[in-house]
Formats: sequence, C-alpha cells, structure tokens
Amino acid sequence: MKIEQIYTGCLAQGAYYIESNGEVAIIDPLREVKPYIEKAKRNNTKIKYIFETHFHADFVSGHVTLSKETGAPIVFGPNAKTSFDAIIAEDNQVFKLGNITITVLHTPGHTMESSVYLLKDENGKDHAIFSGDTLFLGDVGRPDLAQKTGSISEDDLAGFLFDSLRNKIMPLANDVIVYPAHGAGSSCGKNLSKETVDILGNQKQTNYALRADMTREEFIKEVTDGLLPPPQYFPLNVKMNKEGYDDFQDVLKRSAQVFSPDAFEAAANNTEAVVLDVRHQDDFAKGHIPRSIFIGLDGSFAPWVGALIANIKQPILLVTPLGREEETITRLSRVGFDQTLGFLKGGFDAWKKASKEYDTVSSISATTFKEAKESSSITIFDVRKKGEFLSEHVLGANNTPLDYINNHLTEFPNNETFYVHCAGGYRSMIAASILKSRGIHNLIDVKGGFKAIKEANIKVSTYVCPSTL
Repeated sequence: MKIEQIYTGCLAQGAYYIESNGEVAIIDPLREVKPYIEKAKRNNTKIKYIFETHFHADFVSGHVTLSKETGAPIVFGPNAKTSFDAIIAEDNQVFKLGNITITVLHTPGHTMESSVYLLKDENGKDHAIFSGDTLFLGDVGRPDLAQKTGSISEDDLAGFLFDSLRNKIMPLANDVIVYPAHGAGSSCGKNLSKETVDILGNQKQTNYALRADMTREEFIKEVTDGLLPPPQYFPLNVKMNKEGYDDFQDVLKRSAQVFSPDAFEAAANNTEAVVLDVRHQDDFAKGHIPRSIFIGLDGSFAPWVGALIANIKQPILLVTPLGREEETITRLSRVGFDQTLGFLKGGFDAWKKASKEYDTVSSISATTFKEAKESSSITIFDVRKKGEFLSEHVLGANNTPLDYINNHLTEFPNNETFYVHCAGGYRSMIAASILKSRGIHNLIDVKGGFKAIKEANIKVSTYVCPSTL
C-alpha cells in the first residue's frame, strides 16, 4: 500500500494518490491531471477510482477530466447531484482497491454531500481517513457554504457537522491517520494548522471542535463565531465542480496568446479585460502599466485572484515574469478563471522599451515611516485580517482588510497622503494597485510591512494571542 499527499501550497490543498496491488485511487485531484496519469503510468498501475470528498468551493477539481482521460468513475457521497456520470455512493459503501478497501462515511455539515473516506489496510484494520473539509487539523469545515434560502441555515449545518464528527469520526481509533483536504491559508476554515497530516488521537486532544464534553449548542456557537463572508468566487467554483468545465489543455491553448506592446495596449483599451501583473511586488512598485492590478505569483496568488476579481468570467490580460506565463494561466484555471486573453510578450521591459506610459507606487522603508509618524499626525491603513490587527497593530492605524477593500473605497482620503501596510508587503501592494486603479494615488506603501515596522521599534498595541480572540 502506498499513500502520497500531493500538497499545493498556493491553494493550501491536499490531493491524494493511493496505490495497492496495481490499482490507484485519486482523492480530490487538481484540475491539471497529467501528473496523476503519468505517476500511475510510471508505476505500471491503473487509476480505478476518483473520489471527491464534496463539491469544492475554493478550487476547480480535476475529476471530470481525469475520468475522461482514464475511464475511472467519479465517486461522490450521498446527496450529491451532478450533470455528468458519477457514482453517488451510499453511506458505508465499500470500494475495493487492490488489497485494501475504502469505505464512504457520509458526514454532512460542511456541505450536505460531504463525505470522509476510511481506508482499511490489507488486514482490515482502520488505517487512515481522508477527511476532506469535514475535519481539518485544528479546525473543522465552515458550515455556511451550502445554505439554501428557506430550507437550511448555517446553524442547521453546524448541527449536522456536530453529529457527523461524533457519530462517524470520533469513535475511530486514536492511531488512525488524518489526511485533510486543506491546511493553513484556506478560506474553508477559521484557524487551520500549518501541519498537513496528524493522528486522530492528537486531534481529539487539541482540536476545539472535538472536545468530548462539548454540547451541541456550544459547538454551534463556537464553529459559527467569527465567520467572515466567503469569497465571491466560491459558488462559481461549486457550479463548475457540479456541472463540468473545459479541459485544462484547451484553456491553456486558447489563453497562451502572445501580444506585442501595441496589441496589448489596444486589447486593454478595447476590451473589459483586467490587466493582471503577477511579478514581485518590488518590481511592480518600480513600474507597471497604469490601472493594472498586482497579485504576485509568489504569494497566495489564486485565492487572492478569486477574492478580489471574484467573477470567474472576467477577461484577463497578463504581465508575468519571463518564462512563467504558462504557470500563471495554470494557477488561474485552478480557481476557475478561464478567460485569460493572453500575455505581454517580453514582459514589462518590452512595455518600457516601447516607450509606453507607466506608473509607480511610492514605497518607503519602515525607518522613514517611523520618522513621518513621529514628526506629524499621519493616516495609516492596515490591510491585514481583523484577527491579525486585533492581535497587534500600529497605534492609531485603521484596519481595512484587503479581502473587502473593494467595499470600503470611500474610507480612503482623496486629498491627503496616507500610508498602507500589511504583514510583509505583499498584500499592501495589492491594495495599492487596487486603489490606484480606482484613481486614488495619494498613498505610500510601507515596505516590509508590520514585520519591518516592529523591527524599527515603532509603538504598537499590547500583544494579544490570536487564539484568545
């Protein structure tokens, strides 16, 4: 038996490759399925099943394409309804894979079709669970993504989740391995661990949602407390995962169109495309195409695209580091953004060489920021998440989390200089690009963010441990 976790950091997502006696199961595959097919071919094995733990909201799964390419059936848990052929399994239905078995444990709560897959080894012993978004390490799946007006509420889902955890998961042995669908950085939970594998016994001791003495009412209150609105692209990804989508290779072929600077400028002016610049934030600050949006590839790229651009049908024109054009298109497609029109040939250097107009972002060091703060009264916007801000922040700063900046544009002054920072500089540059694209140019970015601010000994609020907020 072989189990491999294939973890994608930018999505904080874990897919799984399970092999036994020449047969393979893939759980929650990414949209680009070639790596799974090639791995099975190298190992001289056959992909027999594709298991989906639920209809994912934060990424487009590769189940449809992988089934088409391999002939392997797609398996969902009870209550799932799809527009394509799939096995809708019954609770406790068993699937044989080589010398092992995989049992469907229906665990509604995160969504109504959510299921955990229990792997039993060659001796019939419970070995591992692939817990999807039902159970994370340190948390559980948020119960607000599958509501239907008038029929089910957030509290109802939380109650279902309470029952699922206590009736299906907690009775399992402590040495059962937990393989979740996500780790820290995902929007599918509130406080996920940075670890990606654990044993169930440890989770019973450390995960707040698995406390043995917890009442149903306490669980509902704790699991729903502090939930922020989900990103707007989530229901659009769910729709694609239910109804199907274009093959990734077709998306890549039509999206990899090359534009000269003149053609790129014409396309930007004559279409409703967003110009998306994915270079490093320092490069963007030094020069970028006017009104372009920065979301760097080297950060949590895809989730921020989904949160801030939101509409997966939005046409996009790309400015990328040289050689990373295909990577950018791939990572956009993972969250359903299939309408890339093409990219700027030669990157931003070609734009400058063509003597095209460009813009910059004023950016200063934390030391210079300290001098400005000590010499006069200044306006500061901290674009970190609310929890980060409450834990520790610059005295006098405003908190406008980047996730919802488009809803708070009127809060930024038009007639005075203000300063923007985040934790390390990535999110504040995204914020700066959005503000400048909306005609707000009187901003200064604090390079290095809150980390650099603390190192410069700027006065901040008394630290509060985030776990106590």
